[in-house]
Amino acid sequence: MTETNDTDVVCFDLDDTLCTYSQDGEEVLAAAFERAGVAQCWDIGAYYDRYRDYLADSTDILDLRRQCFGDLTVTAGHDRAAGEAVADAFEELRDQERIEPLPGARQVVDQLAGEYRLGLITNGPPKMQRTKLEAIGLDDRFETVVCAGYDTAPKPAAEPFDLALEQLESTPERAVYIGNSLSSDIAGARTAGLRSVWIPATDDAPSEPTPEPTHTLGSLEELATTPW
Repeated sequence: MTETNDTDVVCFDLDDTLCTYSQDGEEVLAAAFERAGVAQCWDIGAYYDRYRDYLADSTDILDLRRQCFGDLTVTAGHDRAAGEAVADAFEELRDQERIEPLPGARQVVDQLAGEYRLGLITNGPPKMQRTKLEAIGLDDRFETVVCAGYDTAPKPAAEPFDLALEQLESTPERAVYIGNSLSSDIAGARTAGLRSVWIPATDDAPSEPTPEPTHTLGSLEELATTPW
């Protein structure tokens, strides 16, 4: 990586930026509907689209899913109890330790740790997100971990970025944020005044992303040669 300014802090998103589930989410959801004895009436994309809406008002990941799955199932014309049963089955089937690092994640984090103070800003319950970090061997790499939606308002609010920078004794002008989501990561970094690096999680990413990140990369490995 080529340093071109007074950058002293680099913060990361977690899910689909540094790691991903080794279980396919759609397959887990289909199995959860089957276990609950409920005909599948929505797909995993609907859950991912609504996930952020429930962060601030849930106590843990099961509570979040019971609220979200219940609402999705009611919208599909079925009883809330059916959606809650699917959430319970999903909890039984989803293994939070079946997580794998994305290519280059450990190497890049280790490299940057030698040059910058590192933080993690992730939307999600603390216990679940820390379990993922442990599973990929990165639980001791970050000086601060902000679980937005629980420690603060969820991304894209500025608050989780502000808290991380306060704990890292830095300012937005001296910080960079790396994530995969335009709507939460890049929008949140922009709101908080940080420069941003967008690494799309899919191959069908828009050619003109909105909001526009400071940098767009094809992989984590490219961070090694990215001028901030």
